[in-house]
Amino acid sequence: MESVALHLSKKINSIEAKIAVMGLGYIGLTLANEFLQAGFKVHGFDTSEEKINALVTGKNSFYDVSPDKIINALATGHFAISTDKSILADMDAVAICVQTPLRKTKDPDISFIVQAVDILKPYLHEQMLVVLESTTYPGMTDEVIKPAFEAQGFAVGKDLFLAYSPERVDPGNTKWGIRNTPRVIGGITKVCLDVACLLYSKVCDHLVPVSSTRAAELCKLYENLFRTVNIALANEVAIMSEHLGVDVWEVIEAAATKPFGFIPFYPGPGIGGHCLPIDPHYLSWKLRKLNYDAKFVALASDINSSMPGYVARRIMSLLEEHGKKIDQSRIFILGVTYKANVADIRESPALDLIVRLKAYGADVIFFDPYVDELEYAGIHIPKVNPTDEELSKSDCTVLITDHSSFDLARMISASKLFFDSRNAAKDFHDGKIHKL
Repeated sequence: MESVALHLSKKINSIEAKIAVMGLGYIGLTLANEFLQAGFKVHGFDTSEEKINALVTGKNSFYDVSPDKIINALATGHFAISTDKSILADMDAVAICVQTPLRKTKDPDISFIVQAVDILKPYLHEQMLVVLESTTYPGMTDEVIKPAFEAQGFAVGKDLFLAYSPERVDPGNTKWGIRNTPRVIGGITKVCLDVACLLYSKVCDHLVPVSSTRAAELCKLYENLFRTVNIALANEVAIMSEHLGVDVWEVIEAAATKPFGFIPFYPGPGIGGHCLPIDPHYLSWKLRKLNYDAKFVALASDINSSMPGYVARRIMSLLEEHGKKIDQSRIFILGVTYKANVADIRESPALDLIVRLKAYGADVIFFDPYVDELEYAGIHIPKVNPTDEELSKSDCTVLITDHSSFDLARMISASKLFFDSRNAAKDFHDGKIHKL
């Protein structure tokens, strides 16, 4: 009798396996697109009718997978999307790609993963592979998901298979995608790992198997903690450089010429997105449960979260140096997404900066080619096109997100003062430019 694992492996190898992706944000959509390109039939599931309707009508804002690409895939019949959870019963492999935010207490909110598992449980069957891609704390897969599957009467590693493989999608990155980015995978058992590796080998050129799901979970958190800590260090060096009267950008560029022992990281107005401000707290939360204080996580978080306030104070001082009080000033914010050339404002430092400037009494307007409306913390911020007239009417223009579409030469020329938080204007020599 053919083993369950062998039967599923044959379906994967022959591209006959049906793949479900739970959670149709940019992670889920990007993964679904890769499986489609590999020839699989893919079903996207999401609990949001609004999101499904946006995808079907070509109004999604996930630019790494264009609306036209989704509509064309739907027309082929190889891709389907819905809120109908019963389709999961017919799937051979399921990837869970739901969000994992923080609560206000900075504790992990794993409710979306738990909800996904609860939705999936009635439709589990033999010869099914389930892979969690959502960022979570070390132990989630084997402490929560495995027991939930076993409670349904399945032997994980024998009847069905469970693995963790953290997403490594970098929105807007045209060089590194799912196909050429190495894929870390950990399985509950060796057989789970083997089946998961076989599936992902169809969409990833290089696999990095690790010994357990916990190792894979910690790997994801360590990757983001590495960036968070080093960005925090760059931010603090930027503050120190101001006190010392040194250009921090010059210092970093000079240090980066060292061919060993140094990797350049850059300061900014704060960190944003779904990973860096959030993921390290999953690690510190887990370690608090084990009576260990993750000091680097707390320190890096404090420094990075203080940057919008630091930028606000710099702007206030800059205005005062030019004879203006901030509560009598109009400030034009350029870019409010967390990252250049993406349509995502989650955890964007621009949001906290705007709140602080408004608290100082400033009149704040913004422009971002990727954001049509902006409301945060009960504050509505008007969107204004950055014409020469509007820029010249503002007392200070503040570049927060350096979108490639910005005509910086014109914008700087039309502005009274220009505060550059990204060193985007490094090639311009104008006395009105002031840098972080």
